[in-house]
Amino acid sequence: MSTRYPSTNYGGNSCVSFVLLRSNIFIRNARKIVKKQPFLAQNIQDTLELLQLNPFHPRLRSHKLKGELKESYACSAGYDLRIIFKFVEHENKQAILLESVGTHDEVY
Repeated sequence: MSTRYPSTNYGGNSCVSFVLLRSNIFIRNARKIVKKQPFLAQNIQDTLELLQLNPFHPRLRSHKLKGELKESYACSAGYDLRIIFKFVEHENKQAILLESVGTHDEVY
């Protein structure tokens, strides 16, 4: 069963803060990206901080995915860098599972 989180629930002044859970795939992909392009480390970190506070902040351009990834969302972490995530519950708290990170072509 999937939980839906419409963008209207998370305004800029929301007190909701999410726990970020990193999948092994996300960790591996992030390390590869930072090794090849170290300057992207700050983009990823800034995006994760904003995602934790407000997953639907306009700067992230978060959107629901379709097809095989229909349970997930994507957000922008730079010009051609995307983070794939989904909402989950972890230890009775709202959490975001970070599934993958990479270029548009790599993650879709």
